[in-house]
Amino acid sequence: MKTIKILFIAFLLLSFVPLSAQTADEIISNYFENTGGIENWKNLSAIKYTGIINFGNMQLPIVMIQTADGKNMTKADVQGQSFYQEVFDGETLWKTNQITMEAEKSDAEATSNYKNNMNDFPDPFLNYKEKGYTVELIGNETIEGTETYKIKLVKEPITVDGQEVEDVSYYFFDTENFVPIVMEEELKSGQNKGMIIQVTFSDYEEVDGLYFPFSINQGVKDQPGGSEITINEITLNPEIDDKMFAFPEIKADSDEEKK
Repeated sequence: MKTIKILFIAFLLLSFVPLSAQTADEIISNYFENTGGIENWKNLSAIKYTGIINFGNMQLPIVMIQTADGKNMTKADVQGQSFYQEVFDGETLWKTNQITMEAEKSDAEATSNYKNNMNDFPDPFLNYKEKGYTVELIGNETIEGTETYKIKLVKEPITVDGQEVEDVSYYFFDTENFVPIVMEEELKSGQNKGMIIQVTFSDYEEVDGLYFPFSINQGVKDQPGGSEITINEITLNPEIDDKMFAFPEIKADSDEEKK
């Protein structure tokens, strides 16, 4: 009887091994292996995304470009005009003002925080230790019927209202395919400060040997609204003209030019 009890306990322990035995490093390693191989990810110099962003009943064509040296741009076409968000040339962060439709620079704090993300291309988990980041496997969580590994990612501190705070986000990796399907982080500023922003990733497809999510949803967790991005095309290592990231020069009016 005692032998049977010991064997039964051993069986119960073994039944939990597939999930609990995983480490954060193993999960991340499997993620890169399953999505094309870590060396192929390291060889990326730029990525161009073309798609559509949905705001309720409004659909806007968008282009997003990211480069290995930290440059970034998101451009949407709005009623014949180009609307820019999170454009960064390595030094200056700028966007299009929603009211005036004029280009405006971000403040020093936002720009400094954005610079922290320069080494996150093409993925914050790539060489994360060399970046000074830390990861921690929190445990398992079921999200909409999918079993996931919950990993805590801590990056360089950011500055909020002059105070240094931790930059923490949580990624939920599908336990079967080892790809992230959800990312969550607390908003540190703005009207939704303190709320959790949630980004979901789905419809992974292969592009030149690497796998990317072609559907991305973003919004405040458990709140209606948000936005959905449907990717139509991804181009790896496209030719990039650095001028597209530069803050537009302000042209003097004709009277000033005459003076």
